[in-house]
Amino acid sequence: MKLLDALQWRYAVKRMNGTKIPAETLETILEATRLAPSSFGLTPYNIIVIEDQATKLKLQPHFYNQPQIGESSAVVIFAAHTSITEKDVDAYMQEIAEQRNMPVEGLKDFSGYVKGAIAHQSQEQLQAWATKQTYIALGFALVAAATEQVDGTPMEGFDPAAVDAELGLAAHGLHATVALTLGYRDAANDYLSSAVKVRRTADKLIIKK
Repeated sequence: MKLLDALQWRYAVKRMNGTKIPAETLETILEATRLAPSSFGLTPYNIIVIEDQATKLKLQPHFYNQPQIGESSAVVIFAAHTSITEKDVDAYMQEIAEQRNMPVEGLKDFSGYVKGAIAHQSQEQLQAWATKQTYIALGFALVAAATEQVDGTPMEGFDPAAVDAELGLAAHGLHATVALTLGYRDAANDYLSSAVKVRRTADKLIIKK
C-alpha cells in the first residue's frame, strides 16, 4: 500500500475484533518505531509491548474502560525516563562507539555537548523533553502500522499513575506518557469505520513563505 493511501485508510479505531497480528508484522512495526529519531539520538524512553490478555484487561480500567484495550492484539505503552543523567549519556556514547566500531574517546566533544545541554535543565524540564520524544516514536509507529494495514489508535485518555503502578514502571525509572493499541478494526461495531476522514484542508493548514 502506498504511503498516502495507507494514511487515508487509517483512523483512530474505536472497536477492534481481537485478531492477532502476525509476529513478523508486529516486529516490523516495532522496528520502525525503534528507528524513530530523538533529540541527540539519546532515546530517553522505553517501549512496553503488552500482548498478554490478562494484563491488557487489568489495564483497561485505567483507560476508562475503553474497549480497544481488551480487543486489541497488543497495547504499546511509551514510557519516558523520569531521570536523565550523565551516566545515561555515557551509556549512549558507549553504544555509538560499539555500533560504529570506533573508540569512545573520539566522542568526547559530542558527549560534552550533550552533557552540557542536560546540565542546564531541571529534571522536570528533562522529563517534559523526554515525553515529547515519545510522541515522535508514536508517530512512526502509527505510520508503520498503517503501511502494514494494521489499525493503530493513539491514546492519551488514561491514568498514567495507575498504569505506572500496574506495570511497575517507577521501579525502572519510567513514567507512561502515551499509549497505542494495535489490532484490526471491528467495522460492524465501530461507528467511525465508514465515516469520511476529516482533516483541515491543505490551504488552511499549510503556510508557505
